[in-house]
Amino acid sequence: MPFEVQDLSGTFSVGDIAIALSLSFLLSAMIAWVYRFTHRNVSYSQSYVQTLVILGMLISLIMLVVGSNIARAFALVGALSVVRFRNAIKETRDVGFIFLVMGVGMAAGTRFYTLAIVAAVVISLIIVVMYRFNWFASSVQRQVVKVQVPPDGNYTQHIQDVLISLTSEFELVSIESIRGGALTELMYTVRLKKGTEPGQLISALGERTGGQRVTVLTGYDQTDL
Repeated sequence: MPFEVQDLSGTFSVGDIAIALSLSFLLSAMIAWVYRFTHRNVSYSQSYVQTLVILGMLISLIMLVVGSNIARAFALVGALSVVRFRNAIKETRDVGFIFLVMGVGMAAGTRFYTLAIVAAVVISLIIVVMYRFNWFASSVQRQVVKVQVPPDGNYTQHIQDVLISLTSEFELVSIESIRGGALTELMYTVRLKKGTEPGQLISALGERTGGQRVTVLTGYDQTDL
């Protein structure tokens, strides 16, 4: 049986490879810098940002290999189907950055260089503007209050009396038995009245609950601990 080796590299030149990989690297690095600059919370990961750069170049390479060949595209889908990604995405916006570098990598790999540059620059500028002017930020700050009380006794009414006096609104979210039933933990979402400090709420609740543990989480909806 004759054995022939078909050279598939004729579909792109060395110049195409250099331009596609260089452009995808530069644009992915710019997007990674924008991610780092606009990241607010404590979940920043250097590994994730470096992965953005690698992913952009990798997608560009894949698009060069696949080109317009349908058979290679199906082979690629089959190869990627055995890969399982189990790392949880910590923030919703992280998914957007992944798709952004993938789109830029696809455009660079298919030699739509102008599209890749324009899309990366325009979308990055929009991200920076949203960060700079704090678009869509909620004007209402709420806190989570956790109070541990003995299971017997009418502590709920005492707690609500304090919440009525120090908060403008509150809602009981959950009641949980902890430490083998020795204590009951009540969790509320509250909105402190203007001028009220979290420490005042902790002190008032501590007096009504006999010095049991009281926890106030501020900014819980903006911090992903």
